[in-house]
Amino acid sequence: MIHLIGISKHFNTDIGIKHVLYETSLSIPTNKRVGVLGRNGAGKTTLLNMIAGVDRPSRGMVVRTAHLSWPLGYAGGFHGDLTGRENISFVARLYRADYKEVLRKTEEFAEIGAYVDMPVRTYSGGMRSRLAFGLSLAIDFECYLIDESIGAGDRFFRAKSQKVFLEQSKGAGMLLVSHNETTVREYCEIGLVLYEGVLVPFGDIDEAIDFYTRKCAPQSPNAPAA
Repeated sequence: MIHLIGISKHFNTDIGIKHVLYETSLSIPTNKRVGVLGRNGAGKTTLLNMIAGVDRPSRGMVVRTAHLSWPLGYAGGFHGDLTGRENISFVARLYRADYKEVLRKTEEFAEIGAYVDMPVRTYSGGMRSRLAFGLSLAIDFECYLIDESIGAGDRFFRAKSQKVFLEQSKGAGMLLVSHNETTVREYCEIGLVLYEGVLVPFGDIDEAIDFYTRKCAPQSPNAPAA
């Protein structure tokens, strides 16, 4: 489980305080496929990063009782002066995974060839993303955290990412944040909606999508109010 205990998040900006999440306490199951819907800029990535431990809440705490991945495709943890191989080795040791197997799976997915022995700072954005996504999938987790990356990139990368992810994650849970209800409906069974700083839980993904489309999705100027 992922337990959010009295967490809140805000940022100080030039025009005042921006509240991303007001005080929230709830538990998120890690043995199910959970979708978090929210408009662009609602704070979905910030929420996912707090759950992953990449970012800290302004108040409260996150308690994790399952083996969670870092956000799939997140490349912020790479050391730019280390080679791809050295970064892979570090992560494999950190998660006590078999280095040779992690390296094999990551190289097979990322397809960066000889660049695996070059500093990560020399990689293009696409190469770095492929390395990050491949490394995320090369280690077994009880629950995978995904920040819309499964639907990102060109259609060839999307197809490959989806195929590998679905094979890798059989029997695992998922927490997917997205503004796209089609993606969430395809992959998730229950849902949360981040609406005006409030995380609203739903036991059925269709109920979450219905709330999201009524309250959060953009409407045309002539559309009647919900």
